[in-house]
Amino acid sequence: MHRSCPSYARRSRLTRSLLVLITAGAMASSLSKADDFQGSTHLVPFDEETTINYSKAKSTGPVAKLQERIDRGELKLRYDEKYGYLPAVLDALHVSKETQLLVYSKTSFQRERIAPRTPRSLYYSDDAYVGFIPGSPLLELTSVDPKLGAVFYTLDQSQTDKPKFIRTDQCLECHASAKSMGVPGHLIRSFAVDENGVVDMNKGTSLITHRTPLAERWGGWYVTGEHGEQSHRGNLFGKAAFARAEKQTNYLGNQHDLSKFFDTAPYLEKTSDITALMVFEHEAHMHNFITRLNYEARISLQTYGHLKYLRNITDAFLRYLLFTEEVELTSPIKGSAGFARTFAARGPRDKSGRSLRDFDLQTRLFKYPCSFLIYSDAFEHLPKEVKALIYQKLFDVLTGKDDRADWQRLSPSDKSAIREILVQTKPNLPAYWTAGDAAGN
Repeated sequence: MHRSCPSYARRSRLTRSLLVLITAGAMASSLSKADDFQGSTHLVPFDEETTINYSKAKSTGPVAKLQERIDRGELKLRYDEKYGYLPAVLDALHVSKETQLLVYSKTSFQRERIAPRTPRSLYYSDDAYVGFIPGSPLLELTSVDPKLGAVFYTLDQSQTDKPKFIRTDQCLECHASAKSMGVPGHLIRSFAVDENGVVDMNKGTSLITHRTPLAERWGGWYVTGEHGEQSHRGNLFGKAAFARAEKQTNYLGNQHDLSKFFDTAPYLEKTSDITALMVFEHEAHMHNFITRLNYEARISLQTYGHLKYLRNITDAFLRYLLFTEEVELTSPIKGSAGFARTFAARGPRDKSGRSLRDFDLQTRLFKYPCSFLIYSDAFEHLPKEVKALIYQKLFDVLTGKDDRADWQRLSPSDKSAIREILVQTKPNLPAYWTAGDAAGN
């Protein structure tokens, strides 16, 4: 989070006027930088009491539930002399340490502690994110609430009988902006940084999703794993390193050992895995998209009683869900076997052993291009009206009834496999998914 961001309170007061006053020219400008839908970067009035009521609404996400278990005495977090509560928190939230990612750009509210020699480590699951800096007095956490979207917390690393997760809206200064689709969410960015991790804004920034070319990804991040001749901006800091990378393709690419850059001993793992990074980038934006769709649907239903004005957003949501704009890999990706194994093990499998968590890593991220977050609580808790609309549209795409150019990258075998996997693994699908006929036709 950057200190230069406007205050959350001020932006909350201005939300309505921003939505009203934004011009067609500004829309065109934002569209040129985004691949979502028209207006996707506009702030949603999420803090109004008559709609989302974000700040006052009680969270029911995984961190809130964890705190309730601690308060009831059902769980005691074990304190570790080296890492504080980090291992216990990861275990309680079902977050694998093998998801570890290392970022050294000064982009957290603990920016003074972050540098190439002291990167911040990030860990994640399908519904929680945890940030750790060795020696910091705080853990940073984000809980993906089924109705509120991203909810932010800190945890004091001082040893106590009943640790307390403190909800904070301070993070919304950056994490509820055009960069997070105008809702409380996540943003993953790529920067050129100097030797100390300070961002060089003159060199430009990239928001990273699965649509971002690898050559623009991971500035300010450490990256381990193999990516062949494909280049990226990871592992680079300082003018000399970036200048050399322009002349020498893959300078500091295809790394397996980060000890040449910093002391890895204070971290749970020695890696910042390339496959874990790619999953992370897809997931973070998918969470933002689900939150945006949730907010838009609730406001539309309350205001109009229908969802007729959400055609653009639902079509765009499906394009992202189905990876139709994913950047094609030109060389195989080989990351940590441990991450790949633990990630794939979490997904439901059909009778043929197939899962939406199966990796391809030859020409694309996943073997079956449909987001695993279709199983998430956040997706499941979408308003029933918009979920029914998404299911109908998805069914039409996978059965070939909707044969628009938007879906050309999905082969007939892709569509068939995705449909078969979902029919066998996704509870509460509409009956017509197995009957073969679309509802209402």
